[in-house]
Amino acid sequence: MSFAPITAVYAVAVGIIWALYVVLRRRSEARSRATKEEAAEAGLLEPASLHPKFDPAKCLGCGACVRACPEGNIIGLINGKAELVEPAHCIGHGACREACPYDAITLVFGTERRGVDIPHVRPDFQTNIPGIFIAGELGGMGLIRNAIEQGSQAIDSIRKRSAPRPSHGYDVIIVGAGPAGFSASLAAKKYRLRYLTIEQESFGGTVAHYPRGKIVMTAPAALPLGGKLRFRTVSKEKLLRVWKEVARKTRLKIKYGEEVKAIVRRGSAFEVRTTRGSYLAVSVLLAIGRRGTPRKLDVEGEDQAKVVYRMIDPEQYRRRHVLVVGGGDSALEAAARLAREPGATVTLSYRSGAFSRAKVKNREEVEAARRSRRLKVLLQSNVKRIGRDDVEIEQRGRRMRIKNDAVIICAGGILPTAFLQSVGIEVETKYGTA
Repeated sequence: MSFAPITAVYAVAVGIIWALYVVLRRRSEARSRATKEEAAEAGLLEPASLHPKFDPAKCLGCGACVRACPEGNIIGLINGKAELVEPAHCIGHGACREACPYDAITLVFGTERRGVDIPHVRPDFQTNIPGIFIAGELGGMGLIRNAIEQGSQAIDSIRKRSAPRPSHGYDVIIVGAGPAGFSASLAAKKYRLRYLTIEQESFGGTVAHYPRGKIVMTAPAALPLGGKLRFRTVSKEKLLRVWKEVARKTRLKIKYGEEVKAIVRRGSAFEVRTTRGSYLAVSVLLAIGRRGTPRKLDVEGEDQAKVVYRMIDPEQYRRRHVLVVGGGDSALEAAARLAREPGATVTLSYRSGAFSRAKVKNREEVEAARRSRRLKVLLQSNVKRIGRDDVEIEQRGRRMRIKNDAVIICAGGILPTAFLQSVGIEVETKYGTA
């Protein structure tokens, strides 16, 4: 019996499978190239914070990182090597590094072109100042799941310190009640530490100020005393409801509306001075955001009550004349959302000629609102004066006045670098390094 026909059939089958693989691979690479080109055209090639850096010498193009990324088409294969094709959308999951079988991925901050200021933090979350710890967004971990994990891990390190607690003092003072601070507070309660949590704004920290309906979590996380948050995607409203219920059940105590002004060493302890008093603690955990103080326009009339620096509830702007200032994602999200409110007249002002810092989805929503005449967009414009019932804007040398009831300024924030340096914490500018 001859095996030649059977061998020929197998050879043909293998050839078809290989040809199909090559065709699909080329199509995938073409999509990745197109996605990267679109990102480059929009000026979105700079990751916001923590992101993967690929070693082409180690990468064999297996695609494990592409499949592992929970955010979608963030990573692609080009010329058989993994690359970030939508860098600005990467939020630092780190799932790609875990999935890589060849150790070809390093998680880094900043790039060669754009540095990112990151406080010096050791693996146990302690800074260069013994007893002062940092967790969450301030340390570069903007992802909520990571911030939650870091908050509890930092408390685990803090409880192992042997320094004696001062009389009438605390084991730890936690600054901030966002994801990291909330998790840390629960962990401190779990380990029966004497703790104090201070939040300068409201419950939820930065998360509470996201636009209504914004998806804020895309992966499960576990809260000390609260159990596992099993949902994979959740809006800010649902997440805050869950957190509030956990806080109620655990009788968690947080001081709101109290801002930390200084941290000073007092012997083996630290004195934390706030707008309401001062407290002593063996350790301090900074779980504050990177936004810091909102960046202002410094124009006449900006001190009025109608001027705010984030949109919380869009419904309050119904049937009102609203001006949104800024060109990033927060500004575009606010403008597009407000444009859907009944009777609202919305204007978006931005000093540059294009929204190069915003995600494609947000730019598309703004463009759709503009085309439908629900939103007026003023590029290359600057606010010159904010009046009681109007605003004065200059665009390409021409000044105009428009009716106005409210101004939302989304111009970013000033990093708390000066505060950190006043405490003595070292801050390093990262240019694509771990």
